[in-house]
Amino acid sequence: MPTPPQSLRSNAFAERWIRTVRAECTDRLLITGERHLRAVLAEYTERYNTGRTHRSLELRAPDDEPNIIPLPTAAIRRCRVLGGLLDEYHGAPIQPPRSPQETPSSAA
Repeated sequence: MPTPPQSLRSNAFAERWIRTVRAECTDRLLITGERHLRAVLAEYTERYNTGRTHRSLELRAPDDEPNIIPLPTAAIRRCRVLGGLLDEYHGAPIQPPRSPQETPSSAA
């Protein structure tokens, strides 16, 4: 069903999603054709629907386990999305401290 002309609130969800895609993705890339645009939008949509935090989910991503409380991490790992256009940061597991290896002393 077509949207009535000059109705500001008819497509509020679609307009918000288009604004987000433009601000975070397509306005920062040089799109070379329809095939490239489809590939970029497919990758961005996958990230948007699974890995991006949402306010309605209390700043959790849809793929996050709701019963797990994230613990502080010692290291942060960066993952590049869309060829480095977007960066996602994940906590790296804390490595237990290594015990110093004993080196044999040289008898001179």
